[in-house]
Amino acid sequence: MSDRTILHCDCNGFYASVECLLRPELKQVPMAVCGDPESRHGIILAKNELAKKFQIQTAETVWQAKRKCPQLVLVPPHRQEYVQYSQRINQIYQTFTDQVEPFGIDESWLDVTGSENLFGDGVTIANSLRRIIREEIGLTISVGVSFNKIFAKLGSDYRKPDATTVISRENFQQMVWKLPVSALLYVGKSVEKELSDLAIFTIGDLAAMQPAILSKKLGKLGEQLHAYANGLDLSPVRRFDQPAEVKSIGNSMTYRRNLCGLEDIRLGVITLADSVGSRLRRHKVKCQTVQVTIKDPRFHTITRQRTLDNPTQLSKDLAEISLAIIREEWDLRAPIRMLAITGSNLVDESQGGQQLSLFQQVDQTKQEKREKLEATMDQIRGKFGGSALQIAGVLENDLGIHTGHVWNRSPEE
Repeated sequence: MSDRTILHCDCNGFYASVECLLRPELKQVPMAVCGDPESRHGIILAKNELAKKFQIQTAETVWQAKRKCPQLVLVPPHRQEYVQYSQRINQIYQTFTDQVEPFGIDESWLDVTGSENLFGDGVTIANSLRRIIREEIGLTISVGVSFNKIFAKLGSDYRKPDATTVISRENFQQMVWKLPVSALLYVGKSVEKELSDLAIFTIGDLAAMQPAILSKKLGKLGEQLHAYANGLDLSPVRRFDQPAEVKSIGNSMTYRRNLCGLEDIRLGVITLADSVGSRLRRHKVKCQTVQVTIKDPRFHTITRQRTLDNPTQLSKDLAEISLAIIREEWDLRAPIRMLAITGSNLVDESQGGQQLSLFQQVDQTKQEKREKLEATMDQIRGKFGGSALQIAGVLENDLGIHTGHVWNRSPEE
C-alpha cells in the first residue's frame, strides 16, 4: 500500500491578518487582537509580524504585551469576519479535494492523494494553494506536506510565514526527532510535565521510550503519542461535509469578579451545568465522566474529574457532581477567577440503563420526572429563546453571568 499525501494548511496570524485586511494601516504598526480587558479576558489572541519582533506571545496578558511593546496597537476581535474568511479559504481547498478537515477556524488537513494526477504532487499543490490564497484573498498560509496528519501539522509549524515544508519517511527522523516534545499534537503542558518526569524532552526521546512505560504513566494516550512520534498515524482526513465526532461537551466562564464563597460557587456551577446538560441532550448523548477546571486570580489551575457509575445528561446531576468535586478539591475560602465543567466519555443517550432493585424504583421515578422537566425546559427555550427560563440568582448578578446560554464552548464540540 502506497503512502497517502496529506497537507496541513495553517493561516499565518489569522485574526491579526484579517484585521490588517479590514484596516490596511494596521500593517504599518505592531498590533495584536485581544479580548476585552474590562471583562477580564485581556489576553493576546493573535499578533502581526511587527509585533512578533517584540516577542509578543499568543495567550499572554495584555499588560505583559504592553510592557514589551508600549506602542502596541490593540484591536477587538471581529469573529464573524474571521468565519467568513475561513469559509472562503476552505472553499479554495475544496477545489483540490473533497477530503478537507478543518481543525479550528484557521487550520485544515487535506488528503490530496487522489488529486495528484490532476494537480501535481503534494508540494506542487501546497505551493499552488499558497499562491491562490495570497492573490485572491490577501492572506498567507504555511503548509506541511507529509504521509500522515500528525507530521503534516508539524510541517506547517516548522517554517512560517508563507512556507511549504515536507516531512517524509526518509527525513522525519532528522527533522522531527530533534523537536521539543511539546511540538507534538496533543502534548499540552500537563502531558509535557508527565513526560519530563520520564526524562522525555524531545520527540526522539518519546519515540525511543518503551511503550509499556508510557502506557503506565499516561494510559492509552502514552501509547498513542509513542505511535505518533514514530510516524504511525493512520487517522483519515474527514470529508468537509462529514460532521465531526463530539468527544466532549464543556463550558467555561471567566467571571467579572472572583467567585468568593459557597454561594458564588454554587451559582457559577449551576449555570454552567445548566448549559452543558442542555447541549448533551441536544446531541442525544450522556457523559460518563464529569471534569471540573478551576483557575484562581494568580492563574494557578487545577483539573479534577469523576467517573460515574451511570452516565447522565441531566443538569442537576452535573451540578451536584461538580459541587462535590469542588468541595473535596478546593478551599472554598479561596477565590476563583475561572470555572469550567466538561462532560466526556460520551455514550448514546439510549445506553447506560441499569437493572434496578425494588428499593431503587422510587429514585428511578424521581429521575424520570427530572428528565421530563429538563426536556420541557429545553423545548421552552428552543421556542422562546434561552432567556425564557432563568435560574434563580442569575438576574442582576454582578459576576457577569448572562442569560440565554452565552458561554465559552469547549473546542471538542
